[in-house]
Amino acid sequence: MKDLKKETMVIISLIVLAVASRLLPHPPNFAPITGIALFAAAKFQSKLTALLLPIVCLFMTDLILGLGWINLVVYGAFGMISLVGFLTKKVRIQTVLLSSIVFFGVSNLGVWVLYYPLTLEGFMTCFTLAIPFFTNTLLGDMAYTAMLFYSFSTVKKTYLRTA
Repeated sequence: MKDLKKETMVIISLIVLAVASRLLPHPPNFAPITGIALFAAAKFQSKLTALLLPIVCLFMTDLILGLGWINLVVYGAFGMISLVGFLTKKVRIQTVLLSSIVFFGVSNLGVWVLYYPLTLEGFMTCFTLAIPFFTNTLLGDMAYTAMLFYSFSTVKKTYLRTA
């Protein structure tokens, strides 16, 4: 019961972080959702909770920021990132890089299908224009993933020690 309460507090903290980071001014694509997806996949016993957590965080803020067809693609991308977290077992720099690439590829494929001509030229234009956003995606993913894992490790060592 005590572990469930601790996990619940971690979940609530992650949701608060996600909501704040998406609603407060920030550089485009510099967000904690990939870090949350990887953290949840690595730390939560319930795989369903780990899979749904980043999507719930996104959906809650999308209710304020706006919903559209692209949101379904983004939710799918984060579902895939959660699967990357499940499969890799241990989060390393390569895991975060792969997750950033998955998000870039899936989300921009969705942008191309929804908003660009479905031609090779439309595809090339879409992905070329997306390159500057990848830098922020990668930096945000690295920073938030490191912050989440380091913070949790520190809190666990300091405050959540079992006697």
